[in-house]
Amino acid sequence: MLPSVTGIYRNGKIELAELPPQIGENARVIVTFLGTGEVDLAAQGISTEQAAELRARLQTFAADWESDEMSVYDDYDAAKACL
Repeated sequence: MLPSVTGIYRNGKIELAELPPQIGENARVIVTFLGTGEVDLAAQGISTEQAAELRARLQTFAADWESDEMSVYDDYDAAKACL
């Protein structure tokens, strides 16, 4: 299995969000830079109007998703691995 971790490119270096388990010094890596996080609606087959309607329908859940209690799910896989 090839482990994956997230990180941030800053000042010419990659800062990992967490250390991957069982990885030693001088391990080979491949770095893929992700986009801005924007979603190309047209490429997903979603019109601007459909996206607006979906956002409006999901708005009732926004308060729950953004509550402090939900932050436990931000790194769910990492937290689950610690159990």
